[in-house]
Amino acid sequence: MTKSAPAEASEAGKPVRGPVLGGVEMHLHTPASPAIGRVVSSERCTHSAKCSSFVRHVAFDVSGADLAGRIVPGQSFGVLPPGTDDNGKPHKLRLYSLASPSGGEDGSGSIIATTVKRTIDEDWETHELFLGVASNYLCDLQVGDEVHLTGPSGKRFVLPDDPAKHDYLFIATGTGIAPFRGMMMDLVKRAPGSRVALVMGVPHASDLLYHDELSELVSRHKAWSYETAISRERQEDGSGPMYVHDRLRASAETLGPMLRNERTLVYLCGIAGMELGVLRSISRMLDPRTRNAWFEIDPEVAGDDEAWTRRMIHRQIRPSRRVFLEVYA
Repeated sequence: MTKSAPAEASEAGKPVRGPVLGGVEMHLHTPASPAIGRVVSSERCTHSAKCSSFVRHVAFDVSGADLAGRIVPGQSFGVLPPGTDDNGKPHKLRLYSLASPSGGEDGSGSIIATTVKRTIDEDWETHELFLGVASNYLCDLQVGDEVHLTGPSGKRFVLPDDPAKHDYLFIATGTGIAPFRGMMMDLVKRAPGSRVALVMGVPHASDLLYHDELSELVSRHKAWSYETAISRERQEDGSGPMYVHDRLRASAETLGPMLRNERTLVYLCGIAGMELGVLRSISRMLDPRTRNAWFEIDPEVAGDDEAWTRRMIHRQIRPSRRVFLEVYA
């Protein structure tokens, strides 16, 4: 059973209610009783082979496990890397967002996938190369290899119980695109009449993930749009570098009406810090009356959004139940 989110007072005195979120299952497999997934594919999903980072779309066959058909976009599953750390303890569980629709990659829920970026860094003090344990483990896997998986995890970043009642603005940076790939595939079937807009931010055009796939998906739906924000090079139209919050303002003519529509929900997923710029752009794009449907702001900071900091979010700047945040370090 699901319950509707609590109402919040708007400036006009009318309640701003969040959507009824879809009921989801959680923790069907734990580290003590993991599911066995078998790799069925592992493919680069960057827009160009010249990309400076390595990001793969890795798919697992989980048929026979409780995960099959019981994990939805917006949730994640855990990966248990083999081996031990420097202290002799088993490597810690790592969570990865589901990048597949509810029906999985195969339509029956037996094949689930995620988006994995290899973590490759250097220790500032020793100058030694650092490789992320789980990300490199996943990217190294070959077809047929078995993996221990847990989950599902998460229940607050999923689509509404009745998705056709809403329109959607999805804002992603980097591998934050993973849940939106699955959500958009679900919306094709469950909410074909809804308006959907995707804004994707990356440093370089070559870093765009699933670009051709998403472009083709959006091209088949007149009420859908897909825009990119390239932060370290010029845009296709010749305009200068921009982040996702810059793209919101640059595309105010098309995205503004969505933000003024009470049907719209906003989902943000990506690197921590992106949410501040996005909320600030929304604040600048809307009049105070409309803005209050998106977040409540303490009076002392309401008139000075340049002074906003991430610490204020959920404290002095409180997103409404129509805003969903999933950010990571």
